[in-house]
Amino acid sequence: MAKDFSITVGNKKIGHNHPVFIIAEIGINHNGDLDIVKKLIDVAVDAGADAVKFQKRTIEVVYMPEALAAPRESPFGKTNGDLKKGLEFGVKEYKTIDGYCRQKGILWFASCWDEGAVDFIEKFNPPVYKIASPSLTDHGLLRHIKAKKKPIILSTGMSDLAMVRKAVSVLGKKNLALMHSVSTYPASHTELNLLCIPTLRKTFGLPTGYSGHEVGITSPLAAVALGACLVERHITLDRAMWGSDQAASLEPYGFKKMIIYIRQFEASLGDGVKRIMESEVPVLKKLRRK
Repeated sequence: MAKDFSITVGNKKIGHNHPVFIIAEIGINHNGDLDIVKKLIDVAVDAGADAVKFQKRTIEVVYMPEALAAPRESPFGKTNGDLKKGLEFGVKEYKTIDGYCRQKGILWFASCWDEGAVDFIEKFNPPVYKIASPSLTDHGLLRHIKAKKKPIILSTGMSDLAMVRKAVSVLGKKNLALMHSVSTYPASHTELNLLCIPTLRKTFGLPTGYSGHEVGITSPLAAVALGACLVERHITLDRAMWGSDQAASLEPYGFKKMIIYIRQFEASLGDGVKRIMESEVPVLKKLRRK
């Protein structure tokens, strides 16, 4: 049995000797609509997820002015800036999110893409911070998040081992978990490289999980079989909905089935001691000749 490295998130433990911690990534799949947010939180609760996650950005900090001015048709307007601002929630919306998650009894937190976004989310006292893969090399942001003295989950898409090692050195190993990820939407199964999960766990000795963006639910199950102790998947009400992340997300039925299968897998592991099970005794007496 591996040593029990773990972090505590709310009333849950994340570690390799604990039940798999399952995150429903709402991200920007709410399309700027709080009614959709509530429906997605309901999906996560009904499926048995441990937490829901959002994304928070200070638009003018994360994107250059020319990028915001670039033409891009969306329900929010004709520029990329219109889109980004339309998908971003403020204090009023996050108060509603916070209240609804408390009412439903589910943890929530966010990936913060800049220091101002971290300070914004900190007002809600999140149980953990998630560092998205694009931010892994933003060491100033990593230090800013570390200063909040909360547990941290670090996604490692678009990174090699040297980059991950440097990020871990900046954050320190205390209260840190890692997630293997491939940052394409949707990701090809031939590029998922799930064997990186045991590689990361062996290299860093930290709770290690999987953040998936592929189609289907088989890869998270394989990830858990390879030792992932936390799993994150984007969720949507309908993969055909408008939005850049919808196609890489799971619909309610698929997300719930994924969690059911993960829990069945955990229950199936046992303790590794080879013995005759009680339920086998009547069969043994009936079928064993000698």
